[in-house]
Amino acid sequence: MITWSTACPDWKRRIRDRRSLIPFSPLFPASAEAKMAVFTSLKIVDLPGQPTIGEACAEWILDFAAAIFGAYDPETGDQLIKNAMLLVSKKNTKSTIAAGIMLTELICGWREHDENLILAPTIEVAANSFGPAAAMVRADEELNDLLHVQDHIRLITNRATKAKLKVVAADARTVAGKKASRVLVDELWLFGEMNNADAMLGEATGGQISRAEGYNLFLTTQSDKPPAGVFKEKLAYARDVRDGVIEDREFLPVLYEFPEEMLADDEHLDPANFYITNPNMGLSVSQKWLDTEFRKVANAEDGTKQIFFAKHLNVEIGVGLRYDAWVGALYWEKAVAPPELWDGTFAHFLEVVEVAVAGIDGGGLDDLLGLAILGRHKVTKQWLLYCQAWAQLDVFERRKDIASRLADFMKERTLFKCESPTQDLVEIADLLERVKDKGLFPDQAAIGLDPQGVTTLVDELSSRGFTGEQMLAVPQGFRLSGAIWGTERKLKDGTLVHGGQELMAWCVGNAKVEQRANAVLITKQVAGKAKIDPLVASFNAVMLMSRNPSVKGPSIYERRGLIRV
Repeated sequence: MITWSTACPDWKRRIRDRRSLIPFSPLFPASAEAKMAVFTSLKIVDLPGQPTIGEACAEWILDFAAAIFGAYDPETGDQLIKNAMLLVSKKNTKSTIAAGIMLTELICGWREHDENLILAPTIEVAANSFGPAAAMVRADEELNDLLHVQDHIRLITNRATKAKLKVVAADARTVAGKKASRVLVDELWLFGEMNNADAMLGEATGGQISRAEGYNLFLTTQSDKPPAGVFKEKLAYARDVRDGVIEDREFLPVLYEFPEEMLADDEHLDPANFYITNPNMGLSVSQKWLDTEFRKVANAEDGTKQIFFAKHLNVEIGVGLRYDAWVGALYWEKAVAPPELWDGTFAHFLEVVEVAVAGIDGGGLDDLLGLAILGRHKVTKQWLLYCQAWAQLDVFERRKDIASRLADFMKERTLFKCESPTQDLVEIADLLERVKDKGLFPDQAAIGLDPQGVTTLVDELSSRGFTGEQMLAVPQGFRLSGAIWGTERKLKDGTLVHGGQELMAWCVGNAKVEQRANAVLITKQVAGKAKIDPLVASFNAVMLMSRNPSVKGPSIYERRGLIRV
């Protein structure tokens, strides 16, 4: 019985030493050898002299391909590695790998009328994926006789077995009913922006249930935005398998990324370390070109630096990395409350604060309705920020470009989809009533609201016993400058902490700054299509907490337990 592990707990040392990130030899050497003979003989036509893959590609590519090919058990017909993910920087021959592996399977496959699929996120990427495969066929006389290339429909057919290699742009209609044995997903990061990516990939790979020799390959660079959707999920899973947190021998993660320690020490900014995420350095990737481009963007203020980091260094874009980011975003990730102070839950929040105020912000039906509750800790006097948001069904219908991100926040239970028009108003009032029942709201200026469109919410709160003195309209626009600046300073000095919610990290990352005279604006108009409502709600709450509110403490009789409230 063969035993192996796809975990690579020493990957940080391996990647520094330029060693293979695959911790095992091919499980079935004969299978690997047979397919590698075909794979390495394929020609790369866009290189001078049209060398073969075996002549021109680095050892890491050959190791990756051999691990996939060598996981096929010829006796049982089973593919033991069912999924693999390759994260590598741009220009490290992903298209060549995709074309070569899938073309090899088309040539060597035994199943008649089989289907192999390269699934691309866009028509342009689909064309880029098909091009190298078609060129490899045309560059070899024997392959030209064996395989029929149809450029107009991006299809290559094995004339002997009638098996097909099809390159398609992602669309629910194009993958519906597919029975592909092998699926290669190119540029997975772009699928993370698609609303229906999970269902689409499930449809594309569903045929493998009756094909034991099938497998899926996910090839990608880093996203030039914070990871989202299916890309975020698969990347997190791949890291856990690599690190040994999850044991999954059927999943092979090969991730060329900087260790956290190198990022923390800014070692990724040293051109001498660019090889970490560019294993094809000296072949398809030029050190000189990377050095030159890095110098061009090092001080850029138009976002090109962040794109360079993401695409050529595989640095994950996080909060505060955009060129026009709000200054407070730079300190957001470090301002997560330590568990001993506050565990991030609302129940614990109510127990540890001595006073609380709330901020609410929301626009039309295609906006989020954001709630921020800001409390002052009983002992440390730090401000604790807890947020939630609600989205009407209109948001999911009109804003499909962010639907996958909203789904992530729903799983986190910081965002709630409204099944009825008034669900958000009722649930906000429920939360605020819990604060009121704890005696944490001041008698005046307890709830700060955007003056626009709050009538129905005021009615709901009034019906719950909130007074007009407790609800305050907070002026918006440049009048929020004080709250914005104050929040920046308190995030930096640690006197404002939050629960580490992904929803808020996203909103903070969306916040764009506009300087106007002596004021600074963070508004929905400046942010564009991105959502920042819970962040604006937070600024509304900061305005009220800056008044240093207090609540009436228990009487001496209550403290002695003589009466109960």
